[in-house]
Amino acid sequence: MPLTKKLLWILFALKLIIPFLLQDGYYQPHRDEFLYLAEGRHLAWGYMEVPPVLSVFSWLINLFGGGHFWIKFFPDLIGGFCFLLVGRLILHLKGGAFALFLAFLPFVFGAYLRVFFLFQPNFIEIFSWTLIGYMLIRYIQTSKTFYLYFFGGSIGLGMLCKYTVAFYTISLLAGLLLTPQRKIFLQKHFYGAALLALVIFLPNLIWQYTHNFPVITHMNELKETQLQYMDGGTFVKEQFMMFLPVAFVWIAGLINLVLVRSNRNFRFYAWAYVVVVALMIWFKGKGYYILGVYPILFAFGATWLESLTEIRFRWTRIAMTVVAIGLGVVALPLLLPVAPPEKLTKYYEAIGSYKAGDFKWEDLKSHPLPQDFADMMGWREVTQKVAGVYAALPDAEKLKTIVIASNYAFAGALNHYGPALGLPETYSANASFLLWMPDEYKFDNMIYVDDRMPSEIELFKEFRTTAVKDSVDLPMFRENGTKVFLFEGANDHIRMGITELIKSRKKKFQR
Repeated sequence: MPLTKKLLWILFALKLIIPFLLQDGYYQPHRDEFLYLAEGRHLAWGYMEVPPVLSVFSWLINLFGGGHFWIKFFPDLIGGFCFLLVGRLILHLKGGAFALFLAFLPFVFGAYLRVFFLFQPNFIEIFSWTLIGYMLIRYIQTSKTFYLYFFGGSIGLGMLCKYTVAFYTISLLAGLLLTPQRKIFLQKHFYGAALLALVIFLPNLIWQYTHNFPVITHMNELKETQLQYMDGGTFVKEQFMMFLPVAFVWIAGLINLVLVRSNRNFRFYAWAYVVVVALMIWFKGKGYYILGVYPILFAFGATWLESLTEIRFRWTRIAMTVVAIGLGVVALPLLLPVAPPEKLTKYYEAIGSYKAGDFKWEDLKSHPLPQDFADMMGWREVTQKVAGVYAALPDAEKLKTIVIASNYAFAGALNHYGPALGLPETYSANASFLLWMPDEYKFDNMIYVDDRMPSEIELFKEFRTTAVKDSVDLPMFRENGTKVFLFEGANDHIRMGITELIKSRKKKFQR
């Protein structure tokens, strides 16, 4: 095996190992991970938030016991496969060992370190974008028709991973139209590939139709609660900050595609980058929404920087390495929670991150920790408190008690940790959990988890007794202050009211 291929596999192995060595054992799964794990227990062709592919990974994780290792293993593995695609492209571009090394750095000193260690749709989204771009570039390099069908198949599969693949596909097609590669539209197999993409995506499209397109509802909720605060300047700044230690590599890739004559056949990708950035600014997307466009740019950038320094300016390779690793080591505690919260906050104070307001959460306020890190703690403690309230009930009352959580994170965490503590299934009317709620309710007591009373306060006043039985006191936890309510003595009006309430909410997603 050639030395460069051996290096590629060595770096792949390092990519798999490093995140497990870095993340501190204090942290638990991220709040969103609990939602996606729950979807693996309700396999379907679609969900309120995402297409179905992620649920297959969830099913496997649950099959293997649902442990922390398996939750992190699959995003880490797919991240490794993404790097392999980048490495393969570098080899096809005649790149060597230094190019592979440069392209590896974003996976340990950039946003990919975190994204490929979180069980969220982003890890398969980025891989999908990379696979689509790789297949298109290989078709242009070789003119082999099967690459064109792999391109179409990758789009179809990508749409089953995350719907943002549509924006990327539109951008690629626009890039092709704006360059001589528009000749691909005269190729009959291009339309065969498009048909293949549609056939693969069709089951989810049918599911969306039969559920009144919940993806639109989900996007509207995002727009109202989060995306309304985004602006173009912040979006552009985030493109550099996400890969600050190695931003020079993807910038070099963009310059390479624009200026280097030998790569003019791939200039469409530079246009695609411009188009996808413009689309996301127009739709007020978050900066990380286009993380998938960068692996290809890193491949072209790393290859070009290697060729530029092959004979002259070889000393700059040392400079690039020192700058990337130096800044990367400083950035590591910002990318993964490498220490308990107390130590991290001291580090952030030392480097001035907190004073600079670097950690603004969705509430637009500055906090001591990144929001993601604050979402990786407290869930086991919440579950233990709910289990304690449930265990204190007489056995006869337990059979007549239902557990309800205000949002998907609580419901997912309770269903993840709860069975081992004797808790029954927890329900929620939030996110995809709404679709899994029972149609009828025959309970006498309700344990409710939130930081405040249910919004339907008048209905809940009819319980015979209401009490706050416990609460969470974890200052760094984003859901700090969460309360465990116990409502006892339901009547028929309450049961009918909740039945009708859930029925009306479900009806929105039924034809």
